[in-house]
This record gives sequence, C-alpha cells and structure tokens, in this order.
Amino acid sequence: MLFNTNSVTYLVFKKVIRIQNHLNKPKINIMNESQTFGLQFVIRHKSKKSQMAGIYLRLTVNGQRIEISTKLFCPVYLWDKKKERVKTDKDYSGRQTNTHIDENRAKINSIFQELRMRDEMITVNIIKNRFLGIKEQGYTLQKLIDYHYRSQEHTLNPSTLKHYKSTHRYLNLFLSEQKKSTDIFLKQIDYGFLTDFEAFLRSYQPSESGQRPLAHNTVMKHLSRFRTLMNLAIKLGWMEHYPFKAYKLSYKQSDRKYLTKEELSRIEDKQFPMERLQLTKDLFIFSCYTGLAYSDVVRLNPHHITIGIDGNNWIFTQRKKTESPVRIPLLPTAIYLIDKYKNHLRSLHHGTLFPKISNQKLNGYLKEIADICEIDNNLTFHMARHTFATTVTLSNGVPIETVSKILGHHRITTTQIYARVVENKVSEDMHQLQLKLKDKQVKQKKPLNVS
Repeated sequence: MLFNTNSVTYLVFKKVIRIQNHLNKPKINIMNESQTFGLQFVIRHKSKKSQMAGIYLRLTVNGQRIEISTKLFCPVYLWDKKKERVKTDKDYSGRQTNTHIDENRAKINSIFQELRMRDEMITVNIIKNRFLGIKEQGYTLQKLIDYHYRSQEHTLNPSTLKHYKSTHRYLNLFLSEQKKSTDIFLKQIDYGFLTDFEAFLRSYQPSESGQRPLAHNTVMKHLSRFRTLMNLAIKLGWMEHYPFKAYKLSYKQSDRKYLTKEELSRIEDKQFPMERLQLTKDLFIFSCYTGLAYSDVVRLNPHHITIGIDGNNWIFTQRKKTESPVRIPLLPTAIYLIDKYKNHLRSLHHGTLFPKISNQKLNGYLKEIADICEIDNNLTFHMARHTFATTVTLSNGVPIETVSKILGHHRITTTQIYARVVENKVSEDMHQLQLKLKDKQVKQKKPLNVS
C-alpha cells in the first residue's frame, strides 16, 4: 500500500506506525510459555563498489533465525542501525523506504499474532512462507508426534511410550543440529532424511559421562519406532509417499549373556548379611528358575499360584510386555523362595509374593553381588531369564518347544537364539551320539555263533 507522502492520510498512518514501533521496539518483543519471537531490520552490503545496501528482515523464533530480503535498498551511510530506519538528507529521501519497512513490520507482527491466537505451530519458516505468500506444505512431524501421543497414551505400555519419547528426543536434536529447524513438513521426509537421521544417531556423542554411544541395534530400534510413525501418517492420509519403501532395517544377532552352572551355583550358595543384597539375590535366583522378567516377578500375587495339570503348584500369569499367557511349573527352589517371602511385611502390604523393589536398584545391587561372587559378566536382572533358558532348561535336555512355551515367546525362532549359544549341550549331545555309533559298530563286528 502506497500513500502520497504529503497527504493527511499518510501522516496519520505514519503516526500510528511510530506508536506501534515504540511498543514493539525490543528485539525480543513477544514471549509466552512456549514461544520467543524477535523482529529486526538489518542491511547487507554485498559490493564495495556500490553505495547501496539491501535491507533484510531478520526473524527469530525460539532461537532459530532467518533473514528475508525485503527487496528494498538504501545508501549504506544513511542507515540508522539503532532505529532500523533510513535517514534523509538533501540527496536522498528515505520516506518511501521507511513506509515499506513499517508495512513489513506490521505484516510480520500480524502473522505471528494470528498464529499465536489460533494456537498453531510457530516456526521461522512458517512465518516466512506466510509473509511471502508461499502455500504451506501440509502436516508436520511434530503434529504427527502429538497425535501419536494422544491416540496411544492409553493403549501402549508406559515403558513403550518412554521408548517413543526417547526416539522423539533424538528426532528433535537431529532437526535442531542438522536441519536448523524445530519441525519439518511430512512431505519433506524422504529416503535422504532417513539416511541422514541414521548417520546422526550413529555419530551422536552423549553429553552425560559414562553414557555410551548408540549401538547398532539401538539405532535400528529408533528407526523402527520412526517407521511406525510414518505408517501412522500413511494410514491417516497425511502422507502420500512412504519413505521406508526402499529403506531396510537390519539387526545384528547378538549372543544372550547368561550364567554358567558354576556361576549360578556360586551366587545361589552365597548368603548376604545385608537384607537388600539378600533380597536382590533371591529375586534373581527366582527368575533363574522361572524365566520371568522383572516386570512379571514384581506383579506376582498369591492368586497367580494355582494347581496345574500334574497336581503340583504352577504359576499362571500373563507377560506384561506381550500380554501372552504363560504357565510355569514351579521348581523346588522357586517354591522355597515364595514361602520365604510370602509373609514379609512389604509383601503383605502390597499384596504381592515378594517385597517390591525398583529394577534400577536391583541392577545396581547385582553389580555388588557380581563383585562379591567374582562374576565377570555385567550382571543384570534380565540375565536371569537368559540363564533359565540356557543353563537351567536347554542345557538339561528340556525340549526347545517347552522352553519357548514357558518363556511366552510367540515364535520358536526367538527361543532358538538361546539354543545356539548352549555349547555344552551341543558337546554332550555329540558325545552321546559318538557312544551310540561306537556301540553300533561293535555289534556289527561281533562274530556270529554257528551251531
């Protein structure tokens, strides 16, 4: 909009703009709980041969900055950096240029206020696109993440949601450090975005001391959760293309750490004077003889103990992780530990078979137990489940189908991971085969009795 610089309308408009500039003068001029906004006009003198400099609009939102050309110019020596305006001298009048600056300032402020009033996402790129009249490209990644939280918070396990939050945190770090943005339109996510994100995860260096870089399978887990988000976007109709179509996830098969028979006996026979270590040891041993994970052990209550098909005590429960039912015949060691703690004050208070203790504390105390018992492995509570599958069952000839059923695996291929590492069992089986073959050969060479 242009005015005759001598008209009354222009003078009124100029006065209004001056009042607005006075109110909006601080560079960080609008802030609420989640948004910071800054607006400033600067000049860029690209050629020393020319006395004219370009005027740029510098926009800052939440620490992210961008500069937009206003297509306006002024002599370098006439630019007032403090007032962000063009001075006027006898050879040059900056009134018309200042009018355009005021119009641009008012337009940017109006766009920001409108976005804030509508409680919409605010980024430097969104404001820039609206200022330049560029049509927005649709749904964004942050909007998809928010929708996923709202729709799944009562469906997914809290621990699973915690893993998604971790993936979202890495996505935000990637956008901030690599893309210099706080968000991205879903249409902009392509195969290149995935490879860049994977490279970022692999090279990420944790800031906390003692925290290790992400392992290969951990990187794949984050990408798998990101793929779930992309699948959700496709189902919602928020994306037309599928970036994971040509992108394949690859997991490295890792050996499951477990205790040998000798190491298990060493812990089992050790008695600890401190109650916390003794309880930790007993819970660990109970898991070694039942195959239950931490989350399933701490939820056990007297109603989970019932009489099985053989007339003996069994555990009838459901895995928290997969919700698959499990039926476990109780071995004598497990029965002894249940009887030991069923009348414990903390067990009675919570209505559980064992006193409650956090997984974090258990794993911390297991480190002490490992040192005392001279166990070289990085002892964790989940290692008890692996020990049950290998040392307690498979190594003692329990069929893999039975072990798979007790562990609550949906596929026997999951259980076969444990079978591959039981070298002692392989050795024993081959030894028995050698004896059978030797016996057969002896019988074949035995001379016949002829009457």
